[in-house]
Amino acid sequence: MRQLLLFAVLQARCCAFAFALVGGIAVSTLPELPIARYDLLLLYGIGLTLVAWKVGWDTGRDVVVIAGCHVIGLLFELVKVRMGSWSYPEDSLTKVGGVPLYGGFLYAALGSYVCRAWRLLDLRLTGYRPRVTAVLAAAVYVNFFSHHWLPDARWALAALLLVATAGTWVRFRVGERDHRMPLALSFVLIGFFLWVAENAATYVGAWSYPNQLDGWQPVSVAKFGAWALLITVTFVLTAHRGRPTGPVPSAVSPWQTRRRRE
Repeated sequence: MRQLLLFAVLQARCCAFAFALVGGIAVSTLPELPIARYDLLLLYGIGLTLVAWKVGWDTGRDVVVIAGCHVIGLLFELVKVRMGSWSYPEDSLTKVGGVPLYGGFLYAALGSYVCRAWRLLDLRLTGYRPRVTAVLAAAVYVNFFSHHWLPDARWALAALLLVATAGTWVRFRVGERDHRMPLALSFVLIGFFLWVAENAATYVGAWSYPNQLDGWQPVSVAKFGAWALLITVTFVLTAHRGRPTGPVPSAVSPWQTRRRRE
């Protein structure tokens, strides 16, 4: 139980950027704002990124990955909004192709989570196949666009990812104890919690699916599988840039600090 509670605390710390972002989106629905809400959220997201860097939530290398996730997310949003998958119904000066520029921060928050988890949980990979995993992650990303015109290959890609990650383990540390889980299982678990977070985000008006325009409805369970696949893109970006550097987090014990130095 002690390990489980400590793991939950570390996970909450990993989600600090995401919690702050969704919290800001929720608060922005309450008062009357002097400028359009989406424009204000863009400024808030930029400020949040700078604060997270300055206070040490994210390192400089993390910010590079987070910026990459932001750009990839915006490209994703531009296609999906154009195809009518979801929409941002409010007016905004910073909308491009129906997508407010703040929308990329929703993917940046995911990048922040993976970067912080890598550092706070001291992640290590064994049996990882970086090239084939990267190729499949790129194919997953492309398929989210191409399935509007071509046959949907997500199930085939999911099966190929299972094969590519067979024997790949994520080792992580909670306090002074090491644990491990299959990489594929970590994608599934993260995908589930992203689906939960998506329900919260749409509830506070981050964006709206077509069936939510007349009132909020739970997000389809099918999105759970979509997130489990999409997380591979962020993971590959984070793993490719190398192990994060920076000061050892305060939650890490002196024993763990000595072990890292050794």
